[in-house]
Amino acid sequence: MLPSFMMGILARIYMIRIDQRQYPSYPQGLISHFTLGIIAAFLGAVALPALVEKEFGAVTFLAVAAQQFRDVRSMERESLDNIEPTELVQRGTAYIEDIAKAFEARNYMVILTSLSTSLTIYCVKIIYSNIYVEFIVGICVGTIVMLFLKFLLMRQSIRQIGEVRSAKMVFDGPILLVDDVVITNVGLDATKDFYLKYGLAAEIIPRDEDAIETLANVGQSQTILHNIYVQLGIKRDSDDVEYAPFAKRNLETGSMIIICIPLIKDEKLLLESIQGTPILETAKRKTLYRNSFKKMS
Repeated sequence: MLPSFMMGILARIYMIRIDQRQYPSYPQGLISHFTLGIIAAFLGAVALPALVEKEFGAVTFLAVAAQQFRDVRSMERESLDNIEPTELVQRGTAYIEDIAKAFEARNYMVILTSLSTSLTIYCVKIIYSNIYVEFIVGICVGTIVMLFLKFLLMRQSIRQIGEVRSAKMVFDGPILLVDDVVITNVGLDATKDFYLKYGLAAEIIPRDEDAIETLANVGQSQTILHNIYVQLGIKRDSDDVEYAPFAKRNLETGSMIIICIPLIKDEKLLLESIQGTPILETAKRKTLYRNSFKKMS
């Protein structure tokens, strides 16, 4: 049981990422999710021995405990919802739901890794009873399962669906334009000077029709704006509505125009933050596939 338990813990450590987006936050969030990972590893490790020993009551208890991991999604969603009003650039409900589902799925990954390791050790023991061989084969299979599940849980980023390039802001009277696309009306000269001095603009050019539809998702565009805010900061206060970042579609080409006034005015960092923004599951579209299916039918 010990190798299965350790492989489960290793799987959770492998999935924990603390980066500039602060998921999970630390140290409280890190300890919370790591502790849940230990519980999940224990559940996966003892499930098979309990079945072998015909401890069906224990298996029922394990099933009930595993069901509680669904509350992880609710816990994460509630936590992010509570702090959402304090963000200068909000994540949006779509991004919050995506984060919550990811944390739930990672606990299931831990259970499957531990369970597959335990099952492999049990099968090898029946065929060739050697404790060293059992442990080595079990750890190898557990590692393969862990890497495979990690691959399944990998999410696309903006760089995979579109080309991100810098764009230029100009004013035609009070109208703010980016690459001849009308963005907004700015009346005050002080505000226009502020945009020209500190503002940055970028354009996301989609690679295909699927990418166009994905970028059209409001939740996805809000995720991009929040990611920029987290990594570059923003030069505004809570009541400075005119300086809020925003995204606007070019209806002719399907590209997305991003306007922001970051705390750090660095075009390279802006492009990197946009490129690294994850694609939400709810924003993914398969327009080309649907069109092809219609033609076939």
